[in-house]
This record gives sequence, structure tokens and C-alpha cells, in this order.
Amino acid sequence: MNSNAKTILLSLSFGFVLIITYAIFIGSFDIRSRFFPLLQQPLQTLTSTCRRLPLRVYMYDLPQRFHVGMINHRNTDDSPVTAQNLPPWPRNSGLKKQHSMEYWMMASLLYEGGDEDLEAVRVSDPESADVFFVPFFSSLSFNSHGRNMTDPETEVDHQLQIDLLEFLGKSKYWQKSGGRDHVITMTHPNAFRFLREQVNASIFIVVDFGRHPKTISNLNKDVVAPYVHIVDSFANDDAPDPFESRPTLLFFRGRTIRKDDGIVRAKLAKVLAGYDDVHYERSVASTENIKLSTEGMRLSRFCLDPAGDTPSSCRLFDAIVSHCVPVIVSDQIELPYEDEIDYTQFSLFFSFEEALRPNYMVQQLRGFRKERWVEMWMKLKNVSHHFEFQSPPRKEDAVDMLWRQVRHKLPAVQLATHRSRRLKIPDWWNRRR
Repeated sequence: MNSNAKTILLSLSFGFVLIITYAIFIGSFDIRSRFFPLLQQPLQTLTSTCRRLPLRVYMYDLPQRFHVGMINHRNTDDSPVTAQNLPPWPRNSGLKKQHSMEYWMMASLLYEGGDEDLEAVRVSDPESADVFFVPFFSSLSFNSHGRNMTDPETEVDHQLQIDLLEFLGKSKYWQKSGGRDHVITMTHPNAFRFLREQVNASIFIVVDFGRHPKTISNLNKDVVAPYVHIVDSFANDDAPDPFESRPTLLFFRGRTIRKDDGIVRAKLAKVLAGYDDVHYERSVASTENIKLSTEGMRLSRFCLDPAGDTPSSCRLFDAIVSHCVPVIVSDQIELPYEDEIDYTQFSLFFSFEEALRPNYMVQQLRGFRKERWVEMWMKLKNVSHHFEFQSPPRKEDAVDMLWRQVRHKLPAVQLATHRSRRLKIPDWWNRRR
């Protein structure tokens, strides 16, 4: 090939490259469709094909005496509960409300809105279920029938547990997994107290492990839930200077005579006495006192959350929805959704020893930088929706987050179920030295 031919060939090649480049630039030639046809799919389509399917939950059809029949004792209707006939949670339920999470989880499965973004969906075919929900209101049963723990009414709570175990024992799905893929709510520390050991393979929904031996309940299989908050949520917290609009440094209203870890409350009453900017008041739950607590939390920078009879307390979640930075005093507390939420971004933690050291906690709070407090206040506003129980459910509200936590337990459930089917002797792993 002579030099002229080479020059012509190079010119033509260069011109072709220029034409292709210009066509791509102005959009008349789609190189993706010519050479990379898979890239033609819109990004939304590609991501939607990878979207995780909702958790498939089968809810047992139990008679109403196991659940909503305890809300209204006058109602003798025993027809299946639906979204249409589900009774509302009573507004005057007082402290019972803090243990009503079992009601809201049931309500979320009855919801027929078809929100594709929710974490869980009810299925009618148990063969297609990932987990099984047992709609037994164990906390309400204790509060309604067994509160005194010795009177004749306590036997009603006991009998409900006996009847429930008889029902579950006949279920082939309970038998198939030994109950490991079944979800049972036990937020009151005395819920299901008579026969808890007989369902200890199941996924418990608890608020802490204060009354649960580790042979029955632990973080490996169970889900830590928030209490349902008692005070009203602070919906319009838009003060131009939120720090200065809250004149009280530290706030607490509640019972100070408690058992177990809760004895710290009586000791704190002495340590925190005499400070003008600290409000520490003994009170009992009533409509008026709940209203006063709501107002007090909204006017305070920090809200004290000491352990109750067990390591946790409803006041933490009252503080969160009040956007009052929680001051948690509990040496053994476990917190909801902690694999997703860093509580140190909006809460302060003191050990019992630190909190009871004279002047120490108050000095720490008084020296807290305004800028840092505002950051925590803003974080509280951003996370508070994770602690709302409501019907219909909403994406990433409290119940939606709980179903996500249940999903996180499934790999361990499947491992335990598969191992149990092939073991010929009691599990050596749990008996190792």
C-alpha cells in the first residue's frame, strides 16, 4: 500500500470516528443499545428486580378470648377478626398502653392497604409463610386477669396459656420447627409466666430480659421492642431556639419505689434534691399526671430514664417522642433496633455508680455544649417515627421496624431447625465446657 492510500485510509478512519463521536454527543446514536443492550433497562427497573420481598407472615386464627376479647369483655362476638371489626385500642387504658405492642402487631397484619414498602405481609397459605404470628395478648392477659398473681382471676391467665399450648401442639407447622419460626409477644415482664419454658424456642418480642433466664430468652433469637409511649408525641417542635425554650435541665416524674434495678430511683431522689433546674417528682400514672409529664418533657433539655422493675422503662420512649435528650441510667438495658440505630447520637448513658455519685451527673449535664445538644435534638426528631405505633402501619414505624428485626432472626432460626432434625442426641453444643 502506497503512502497516498495510507493517507486516505487514515483520513476516512478519522472521519468515521468523528461522526460516531458527534452522533453520540447529540444523542442520535445510542452506543448502549448497539453494544451493551442490558444497559438499556432503566435504573429503576434494575433496582426493582433486586428489591427484597416482604416478610410473609401467617397469623393463626385464634378465638377472640386470646386477644381482642380482652379489650371489651362485653363483646361476645367470636367471629374472625378483620380490619373492619378490629376494635380500637381504648384511649383510657392508662399504663396498659405501654404493653399494647401485641395489639399493633396484629393490626399491622390485618391491614389491607397493600403498601408494597412495608416489611411484612400477611399470607393465607401457611405453606408459603416465612414466620408464624401467634396473636395471644399475653401482656394484656396478665394485666386483665393475673395482675395480683394470687387471686382467682389469675387462673384465667393460666388457663389461656394452657389452651394456647394445646392449640399450637396440634399445628403441624409448630411441630415442623419446634416453634422456632413462631413469633410470640411478651412485653410485660410477667407475661406468659406460667408456661413460658414450653415455648422457649420461639421468637419472643420483649422489651428487655430482666425477668427472662438466658435459657429461655436472649438476643440470639429474640427481638427487643420499644414500649408504646404514654405521652403524646411532640408534633410541632419548631422553636427557633429549642435549647433556650427548654428551661428545665433534667426532668423526671414517676414512681420512685420500685423493685430490683428500680431501687436506683429512690437513691436518685436524694442525689438530685436541691437543684433549681432539676425536676424530680414522685407520681403515679393518671390522665392528669400523664398530661403534666407531657408538658414537663417538652420544657426540658434532658429527661431522666432510670431502670424500672426491670432494666428498661417506658420513659425512654416518652422522652424520644418529646425530643428530650434521654439520660439512661441502667446497667443492663438492651435497646430496640440497635443493629440499625446508634443511640449514642441522641442519648446519654450513666452507670448506676456514676449516676449516684454526688453532683457528678448534674455537672456533666450543665457543662453540655449547646451545639451538641441541638444536634441530638435534631436527631431525635429524625428517629422518633421509628417509635410510633399506629394503624394503619407506615413504613419504618415501630411495628414495621419490628418485623424487620424478626426477619434478621430467620437465618439463626433455619440453622437451629435444620440441626434439630438430624441430631440423634441432645445438642452437644449447649453442653460444651
